[in-house]
Amino acid sequence: MKAYQEKFLKIALSTEALEFGDFTLKSGRKSPYFFNAAKMLKGGSISELALCYVEAIKDRGLDFDIIYGPAYKGIFIGSIVAMHFSQSGIEYPLSFNRKEVKDHGEGGNIIGPKPDGNILIIDDVLSAGTAAKESIEIIKKNGGVPKFFVIGLDRQEKGSSSLSARVQLESAYGVSVVSIVNLDTLISFTNKSSEYQKYLMELQNYRELWGA
Repeated sequence: MKAYQEKFLKIALSTEALEFGDFTLKSGRKSPYFFNAAKMLKGGSISELALCYVEAIKDRGLDFDIIYGPAYKGIFIGSIVAMHFSQSGIEYPLSFNRKEVKDHGEGGNIIGPKPDGNILIIDDVLSAGTAAKESIEIIKKNGGVPKFFVIGLDRQEKGSSSLSARVQLESAYGVSVVSIVNLDTLISFTNKSSEYQKYLMELQNYRELWGA
């Protein structure tokens, strides 16, 4: 496990952005854990979280033109990631969407520059891929190429078939999915942690049921 991956998990757990319990996901699945980046909305925590994204992007050598943050969590994550890049002398335009289409002023549902060119989408989590597909379609509609989908946590779950949501996205849209951590990383982390080892069996059972 790389340093930025371990730091990501520790920040997520300390802020309770990553929780263990009984949760219902957007896909309707019951899950023994849940990740909500909005719980990191404290200056220091969200800044450290964004640095983990920056490290993951640099580690993979991703080449892109614009950062796109889907409403709502992708907006604040993408904004701070762009800020960290700027502080190191690398400028990326930032674009994001609003949930409703505006019929006055600048109009439409895109805020910031039009997401054209090679786009790096940044969000908190990938489950069944429903939200990711929505973002990709918005970008394609605006003439952009969804090049990378960078997330904090890949749940490594089946999508609408036996294939993982990640594989389905990559096959259908040609987008490369990059995650800071995934379910396997989380299971490895809990297995080695005396504090969180009690959740190991539930995580393993969930992977057996929905993993791909």
